[in-house]
Amino acid sequence: MAEIKSHEFEGFLQRSATIYRLFVIYGPDRGLVSERASQIAAKTGVALDDPFSLIKLDIGDLQKDPGRLIDEAGSIGLFGGQKLIWIRGAANEKYLVDSLQQLSEKPLEGTSVIIEAGDLKKGALLRKIAETARSVATIPCYADDARALNALIDNELAAEGLRVTTAARQALVELIGGDRIASRNEVRKLALYCRGMETVEEHHVNEIIGDASAVSVDDAVDAILSGNTSTFLHAMQKITASKTAIFLVIQACLKQFQLLDTMRAEMDEKRLPAGQVMQTLGRHLHFRRKPIIEQALRTWSADAIARETGRLQAAILQTRKRQSLEDSIALQTLLSTTLQSGRRA
Repeated sequence: MAEIKSHEFEGFLQRSATIYRLFVIYGPDRGLVSERASQIAAKTGVALDDPFSLIKLDIGDLQKDPGRLIDEAGSIGLFGGQKLIWIRGAANEKYLVDSLQQLSEKPLEGTSVIIEAGDLKKGALLRKIAETARSVATIPCYADDARALNALIDNELAAEGLRVTTAARQALVELIGGDRIASRNEVRKLALYCRGMETVEEHHVNEIIGDASAVSVDDAVDAILSGNTSTFLHAMQKITASKTAIFLVIQACLKQFQLLDTMRAEMDEKRLPAGQVMQTLGRHLHFRRKPIIEQALRTWSADAIARETGRLQAAILQTRKRQSLEDSIALQTLLSTTLQSGRRA
């Protein structure tokens, strides 16, 4: 078993990644999953622009042909040399689990396999096989904590020769997180905005990332959780008029669902009522928002929360990949979540 914790990843990448041929990278932070998969792919020695050496597969490709992973892993590249099979969108598919089990029992020669998966719960078959096999490196990717976010801020701003004030750093940490790629792109946008300056000030952060009042964003999120379509659209009109990035709303909505996920798990595990969980895990919430969060906690099941969290994370990743459609993707996703809340209520 080789489970690489978040703080161990950089050392693993530099010293030990080349020892392994099989990698399972999973977690709720899909941006971080994608980023770490790309870093490991770069370490395999395979030319990532060579279609004969790099085989990219979506999980749907394996669904159509369950034996394809085994066939690809056992075949020799057209021109010889190292080969990389990179699978995206995995969850807990039996045909993938069976293939990984088979590959983990016999050393691969000249072929590496990277599997990108979503948030695998403890006990999920794919995670269980990966964690018990000595030949597989498993890399969980959870949302960045304050330490990781500060390191990200320092690295990106240092690349532009920028320093950051304490107030600006605090404001920035509050506005990013939840998805590594989204966070990195927001900091890079800030660095580009401040290029040529010496220090990033708090007003720079507000101008480029968070230039609207947090109350407006909270209004939109509350409308989403309440399932109130007209209130949601009205809140979005105010946000658009104030030139606030719609991305901030989808990011805040994701953080709210992550909190709901934690609360719901506490409810189910200890069989507690929603009100009691709110008294502990919801203490930091504004008193006006607590009834809305509590009602959402009652109406959303754990499975439904997990599915919606995954959908929001996928949408955030799409906004980063297709920035010209960022507002449309975010608005469509948020409206869909609002409708889901309305049906449950």
